[in-house]
Amino acid sequence: MLCLVDTNVLLRALDRRHPHCRTVRRALIMLRRQGTQPCLAAQDLVEFWAVATRTVDANGLGMSCAWAAIQIARMKRFFVILAENAHVQPEWERLVAQHGVSGKKVHDARLVATMNVHRVSRILTFNTGDFSRFPGVMAIDPSSIEPAPEPQQRS
Repeated sequence: MLCLVDTNVLLRALDRRHPHCRTVRRALIMLRRQGTQPCLAAQDLVEFWAVATRTVDANGLGMSCAWAAIQIARMKRFFVILAENAHVQPEWERLVAQHGVSGKKVHDARLVATMNVHRVSRILTFNTGDFSRFPGVMAIDPSSIEPAPEPQQRS
């Protein structure tokens, strides 16, 4: 089973100074232990690059393009990348029209369009409310993921 990882989660996983870094890393490990494969939309990579290379005073991470490229290469090894194919755009158009999505929220609708096309129903995000308008999408806050129970030892 796949679970899309929102860009806000991805950025916090890579920013060791962020107070949510450990929570996110633990959530990603727990998902894998539970048999869930974390995945990314191509849009996540674009958004990551934008924030990672933006200056700190402009609410970015202030990293170089070289650093961002290295991080994206690592992400491609760890995550399944959902292809941006010809079906995503019409699905996005349907979603924004059907749900009256406007402004910055169109980016969330783009993620949902990618999810729908690839039949992914769950997204790991700190902005769970942003996805409540979309039926069939389960938004999961990383802090809500419980550790898997330890296997019992046989005596």
